[in-house]
Amino acid sequence: MDVLIQLVLNGILLGSMYAIISVGLTLIFGIVRVVNFAHGEFLMVGMYAAYLLAAKFGLHPYASAIPVVLLLFALGALVQRFLIQPLLSADEHIQIFATVGLSTALVNLALLLFGADLYSVPPSAAQGSVQVAGFTLVKGQIVMFVCALALVAGLHLFMQSTALGRAIRATAQNRNAALLMGVKVDKIYVIAFGMGAACVGLASALVMPLYPVTPTIGTYFVLTAFVVVVLGGMRSMYGAFFGAMIIGLVDSLSGYYIAPDLKEVVYFALFLLILIFKPTGLFGLGRGTE
Repeated sequence: MDVLIQLVLNGILLGSMYAIISVGLTLIFGIVRVVNFAHGEFLMVGMYAAYLLAAKFGLHPYASAIPVVLLLFALGALVQRFLIQPLLSADEHIQIFATVGLSTALVNLALLLFGADLYSVPPSAAQGSVQVAGFTLVKGQIVMFVCALALVAGLHLFMQSTALGRAIRATAQNRNAALLMGVKVDKIYVIAFGMGAACVGLASALVMPLYPVTPTIGTYFVLTAFVVVVLGGMRSMYGAFFGAMIIGLVDSLSGYYIAPDLKEVVYFALFLLILIFKPTGLFGLGRGTE
Protein backbone atom coordinates (compact mmCIF):
# COMPACT_ATOMS: atom_id res chain seq x y z
CA MET A 1 0.00 0.00 0.00
CA ASP A 2 2.84 2.40 0.79
CA VAL A 3 4.27 1.82 -2.67
CA LEU A 4 0.91 2.59 -4.30
CA ILE A 5 0.49 5.81 -2.31
CA GLN A 6 4.02 6.87 -3.24
CA LEU A 7 3.26 6.22 -6.92
CA VAL A 8 0.03 8.20 -6.72
CA LEU A 9 1.82 11.14 -5.10
CA ASN A 10 4.54 10.98 -7.76
CA GLY A 11 1.90 10.90 -10.49
CA ILE A 12 0.04 13.92 -9.14
CA LEU A 13 3.23 15.95 -8.81
CA LEU A 14 4.34 14.90 -12.30
CA GLY A 15 0.93 15.81 -13.67
CA SER A 16 1.28 19.34 -12.35
CA MET A 17 4.16 19.90 -14.79
CA TYR A 18 2.03 18.73 -17.69
CA ALA A 19 -0.85 20.88 -16.40
CA ILE A 20 1.03 24.18 -16.68
CA ILE A 21 2.14 23.37 -20.24
CA SER A 22 -1.30 22.10 -21.27
CA VAL A 23 -3.25 25.07 -19.88
CA GLY A 24 -1.32 27.34 -22.25
CA LEU A 25 -2.08 25.07 -25.19
CA THR A 26 -5.77 25.02 -24.21
CA LEU A 27 -5.91 28.83 -24.00
CA ILE A 28 -4.54 29.20 -27.51
CA PHE A 29 -6.84 26.62 -29.06
CA GLY A 30 -9.92 27.58 -27.06
CA ILE A 31 -9.72 31.26 -27.98
CA VAL A 32 -7.75 31.58 -31.22
CA ARG A 33 -8.86 28.17 -32.59
CA VAL A 34 -5.33 27.36 -33.71
CA VAL A 35 -3.47 24.18 -32.77
CA ASN A 36 0.01 25.44 -31.95
CA PHE A 37 2.49 22.74 -32.96
CA ALA A 38 5.34 25.04 -31.89
CA HIS A 39 4.19 24.99 -28.26
CA GLY A 40 6.97 22.58 -27.28
CA GLU A 41 9.53 24.82 -28.93
CA PHE A 42 8.23 27.75 -26.89
CA LEU A 43 9.07 25.64 -23.84
CA MET A 44 12.54 25.03 -25.26
CA VAL A 45 13.07 28.77 -25.85
CA GLY A 46 12.00 29.49 -22.27
CA MET A 47 14.35 26.85 -20.87
CA TYR A 48 17.30 28.25 -22.83
CA ALA A 49 16.39 31.74 -21.56
CA ALA A 50 16.31 30.45 -17.96
CA TYR A 51 19.65 28.69 -18.53
CA LEU A 52 21.28 31.85 -19.92
CA LEU A 53 20.01 33.96 -17.03
CA ALA A 54 21.47 31.39 -14.63
CA ALA A 55 24.78 31.10 -16.50
CA LYS A 56 25.35 34.81 -17.15
CA PHE A 57 23.74 36.47 -14.14
CA GLY A 58 23.59 33.69 -11.56
CA LEU A 59 19.79 33.81 -11.32
CA HIS A 60 18.03 30.76 -9.96
CA PRO A 61 15.48 29.55 -12.56
CA TYR A 62 12.65 30.39 -10.15
CA ALA A 63 13.94 33.97 -9.94
CA SER A 64 14.07 34.09 -13.74
CA ALA A 65 10.38 33.17 -14.01
CA ILE A 66 9.20 36.77 -14.44
CA PRO A 67 11.56 37.75 -17.30
CA VAL A 68 11.03 34.38 -18.99
CA VAL A 69 7.24 34.72 -18.74
CA LEU A 70 7.44 38.24 -20.22
CA LEU A 71 9.74 37.02 -23.00
CA LEU A 72 7.40 34.19 -23.91
CA PHE A 73 4.36 36.48 -23.80
CA ALA A 74 6.11 38.80 -26.26
CA LEU A 75 7.11 35.86 -28.47
CA GLY A 76 3.58 34.48 -28.50
CA ALA A 77 2.06 37.89 -29.23
CA LEU A 78 4.47 38.46 -32.13
CA VAL A 79 3.81 35.00 -33.57
CA GLN A 80 0.05 35.60 -33.43
CA ARG A 81 0.27 39.10 -34.91
CA PHE A 82 2.66 38.44 -37.77
CA LEU A 83 2.33 34.70 -38.51
CA ILE A 84 -1.10 33.47 -37.44
CA GLN A 85 -3.24 36.61 -37.86
CA PRO A 86 -2.73 36.86 -41.64
CA LEU A 87 -3.73 33.17 -41.94
CA LEU A 88 -6.90 33.20 -39.82
CA SER A 89 -9.13 33.29 -42.88
CA ALA A 90 -7.12 30.56 -44.62
CA ASP A 91 -7.81 26.83 -44.41
CA GLU A 92 -6.94 25.17 -41.10
CA HIS A 93 -4.20 23.05 -42.66
CA ILE A 94 -2.38 26.23 -43.69
CA GLN A 95 -2.33 27.38 -40.05
CA ILE A 96 -1.05 23.95 -39.01
CA PHE A 97 1.74 24.10 -41.60
CA ALA A 98 2.68 27.57 -40.32
CA THR A 99 3.09 26.41 -36.71
CA VAL A 100 4.92 23.24 -37.82
CA GLY A 101 7.25 25.43 -39.89
CA LEU A 102 7.82 27.71 -36.89
CA SER A 103 8.59 24.64 -34.76
CA THR A 104 11.19 23.43 -37.26
CA ALA A 105 12.73 26.90 -37.54
CA LEU A 106 13.06 27.28 -33.75
CA VAL A 107 14.65 23.83 -33.35
CA ASN A 108 17.19 24.55 -36.08
CA LEU A 109 17.92 28.01 -34.70
CA ALA A 110 18.62 26.44 -31.29
CA LEU A 111 20.90 23.86 -32.92
CA LEU A 112 22.76 26.66 -34.69
CA LEU A 113 23.21 28.71 -31.51
CA PHE A 114 23.72 26.01 -28.88
CA GLY A 115 24.49 22.79 -30.74
CA ALA A 116 23.07 19.45 -29.63
CA ASP A 117 24.73 19.45 -26.20
CA LEU A 118 22.81 19.19 -22.94
CA TYR A 119 22.73 22.34 -20.82
CA SER A 120 21.63 22.40 -17.19
CA VAL A 121 21.67 24.87 -14.34
CA PRO A 122 23.83 24.28 -11.23
CA PRO A 123 22.33 21.88 -8.66
CA SER A 124 19.90 23.55 -6.29
CA ALA A 125 17.49 22.77 -3.48
CA ALA A 126 14.75 22.19 -6.07
CA GLN A 127 16.40 18.88 -6.96
CA GLY A 128 16.34 17.68 -3.38
CA SER A 129 13.55 15.78 -1.67
CA VAL A 130 11.59 15.96 1.56
CA GLN A 131 9.93 13.31 3.68
CA VAL A 132 6.21 13.85 4.32
CA ALA A 133 4.45 11.22 6.46
CA GLY A 134 7.08 8.71 5.39
CA PHE A 135 6.77 9.47 1.66
CA THR A 136 9.47 11.05 -0.51
CA LEU A 137 8.53 14.16 -2.51
CA VAL A 138 10.80 16.14 -4.85
CA LYS A 139 10.89 19.80 -3.83
CA GLY A 140 10.82 21.08 -7.40
CA GLN A 141 7.70 19.05 -8.17
CA ILE A 142 5.98 20.38 -5.05
CA VAL A 143 6.67 23.92 -6.29
CA MET A 144 5.21 23.00 -9.69
CA PHE A 145 2.07 21.58 -8.09
CA VAL A 146 1.50 24.75 -6.07
CA CYS A 147 2.13 26.90 -9.15
CA ALA A 148 -0.25 24.79 -11.26
CA LEU A 149 -3.04 25.29 -8.71
CA ALA A 150 -2.29 29.02 -8.50
CA LEU A 151 -2.20 29.34 -12.30
CA VAL A 152 -5.58 27.70 -12.86
CA ALA A 153 -7.18 29.63 -9.98
CA GLY A 154 -5.65 32.90 -11.17
CA LEU A 155 -6.80 32.40 -14.75
CA HIS A 156 -10.30 31.54 -13.50
CA LEU A 157 -10.49 34.77 -11.49
CA PHE A 158 -9.06 36.76 -14.40
CA MET A 159 -11.59 35.34 -16.88
CA GLN A 160 -14.54 35.82 -14.54
CA SER A 161 -13.75 39.09 -12.80
CA THR A 162 -12.07 41.42 -15.31
CA ALA A 163 -13.37 43.25 -18.36
CA LEU A 164 -10.52 41.83 -20.46
CA GLY A 165 -11.27 38.32 -19.22
CA ARG A 166 -14.93 38.68 -20.15
CA ALA A 167 -13.92 39.98 -23.58
CA ILE A 168 -11.68 36.95 -24.04
CA ARG A 169 -14.54 34.60 -23.04
CA ALA A 170 -16.93 36.38 -25.41
CA THR A 171 -14.45 36.06 -28.26
CA ALA A 172 -13.96 32.36 -27.51
CA GLN A 173 -17.72 31.76 -27.49
CA ASN A 174 -18.66 33.69 -30.63
CA ARG A 175 -16.24 35.83 -32.58
CA ASN A 176 -18.87 37.62 -34.67
CA ALA A 177 -21.07 38.45 -31.68
CA ALA A 178 -18.03 39.80 -29.84
CA LEU A 179 -17.23 42.02 -32.82
CA LEU A 180 -20.79 43.38 -32.78
CA MET A 181 -20.41 44.18 -29.07
CA GLY A 182 -17.33 46.30 -29.81
CA VAL A 183 -14.67 43.79 -28.76
CA LYS A 184 -11.41 44.22 -30.67
CA VAL A 185 -11.11 40.56 -31.60
CA ASP A 186 -7.73 40.78 -33.32
CA LYS A 187 -6.26 42.38 -30.20
CA ILE A 188 -7.86 39.69 -28.02
CA TYR A 189 -6.27 36.99 -30.19
CA VAL A 190 -2.83 38.55 -29.75
CA ILE A 191 -3.29 38.76 -25.97
CA ALA A 192 -4.67 35.21 -25.73
CA PHE A 193 -1.80 33.73 -27.75
CA GLY A 194 0.65 35.66 -25.61
CA MET A 195 -1.00 34.36 -22.43
CA GLY A 196 -0.79 30.78 -23.69
CA ALA A 197 2.91 31.24 -24.46
CA ALA A 198 3.44 32.92 -21.07
CA CYS A 199 2.06 29.80 -19.34
CA VAL A 200 4.69 27.69 -21.04
CA GLY A 201 7.26 30.33 -20.05
CA LEU A 202 6.34 29.71 -16.42
CA ALA A 203 6.68 25.98 -17.04
CA SER A 204 10.16 26.58 -18.51
CA ALA A 205 11.44 28.26 -15.35
CA LEU A 206 9.96 25.53 -13.15
CA VAL A 207 11.21 22.64 -15.28
CA MET A 208 14.76 23.95 -15.79
CA PRO A 209 16.12 22.87 -12.36
CA LEU A 210 14.91 19.29 -12.98
CA TYR A 211 15.66 18.66 -16.67
CA PRO A 212 18.56 19.60 -18.95
CA VAL A 213 17.64 21.54 -22.07
CA THR A 214 18.33 20.46 -25.66
CA PRO A 215 16.90 21.81 -28.94
CA THR A 216 14.47 18.87 -29.14
CA ILE A 217 13.27 18.76 -25.52
CA GLY A 218 9.97 20.39 -26.43
CA THR A 219 8.90 17.44 -28.59
CA TYR A 220 8.47 15.05 -25.67
CA PHE A 221 6.60 17.53 -23.51
CA VAL A 222 4.29 18.81 -26.23
CA LEU A 223 3.26 15.32 -27.33
CA THR A 224 2.21 14.58 -23.77
CA ALA A 225 0.49 17.97 -23.59
CA PHE A 226 -1.60 17.12 -26.66
CA VAL A 227 -2.70 13.89 -24.98
CA VAL A 228 -3.62 15.88 -21.85
CA VAL A 229 -5.57 18.50 -23.81
CA VAL A 230 -7.53 15.92 -25.80
CA LEU A 231 -8.20 13.90 -22.66
CA GLY A 232 -9.44 16.90 -20.69
CA GLY A 233 -11.28 18.63 -23.52
CA MET A 234 -9.70 20.97 -26.04
CA ARG A 235 -11.31 24.12 -24.62
CA SER A 236 -11.41 23.53 -20.88
CA MET A 237 -8.69 24.83 -18.55
CA TYR A 238 -10.05 22.67 -15.77
CA GLY A 239 -10.09 19.73 -18.16
CA ALA A 240 -6.43 20.38 -18.96
CA PHE A 241 -5.59 20.43 -15.25
CA PHE A 242 -7.44 17.23 -14.36
CA GLY A 243 -6.36 15.55 -17.59
CA ALA A 244 -2.76 16.29 -16.62
CA MET A 245 -3.34 14.69 -13.22
CA ILE A 246 -4.74 11.57 -14.93
CA ILE A 247 -1.80 11.35 -17.33
CA GLY A 248 0.64 11.84 -14.47
CA LEU A 249 -0.98 8.96 -12.58
CA VAL A 250 -0.99 6.75 -15.69
CA ASP A 251 2.69 7.59 -16.26
CA SER A 252 3.67 6.78 -12.68
CA LEU A 253 1.61 3.60 -12.27
CA SER A 254 2.29 2.08 -15.69
CA GLY A 255 6.00 2.84 -15.39
CA TYR A 256 6.12 0.81 -12.18
CA TYR A 257 3.60 -1.97 -12.79
CA ILE A 258 4.15 -2.52 -16.53
CA ALA A 259 7.53 -1.20 -17.69
CA PRO A 260 9.20 2.23 -17.78
CA ASP A 261 9.74 1.93 -21.53
CA LEU A 262 6.05 1.27 -22.16
CA LYS A 263 4.41 4.06 -20.14
CA GLU A 264 4.15 6.29 -23.24
CA VAL A 265 2.41 3.42 -25.05
CA VAL A 266 -0.20 3.26 -22.29
CA TYR A 267 -1.22 6.89 -22.34
CA PHE A 268 -1.08 7.17 -26.12
CA ALA A 269 -3.42 4.15 -26.22
CA LEU A 270 -5.63 6.11 -23.81
CA PHE A 271 -5.37 9.06 -26.21
CA LEU A 272 -6.67 6.94 -29.10
CA LEU A 273 -9.52 5.54 -27.02
CA ILE A 274 -10.63 9.03 -26.02
CA LEU A 275 -10.57 10.14 -29.67
CA ILE A 276 -12.71 7.15 -30.65
CA PHE A 277 -15.28 7.10 -27.85
CA LYS A 278 -15.41 10.70 -26.57
CA PRO A 279 -13.75 13.09 -29.03
CA THR A 280 -14.73 16.15 -26.94
CA GLY A 281 -12.68 14.81 -24.00
CA LEU A 282 -13.73 13.94 -20.48
CA PHE A 283 -14.41 17.59 -19.59
CA GLY A 284 -14.96 18.92 -23.12
CA LEU A 285 -17.06 21.96 -23.92
CA GLY A 286 -19.17 22.56 -26.94
CA ARG A 287 -17.96 26.13 -27.48
CA GLY A 288 -15.74 28.64 -25.76
CA THR A 289 -13.32 28.10 -22.95
CA GLU A 290 -13.57 28.09 -19.17
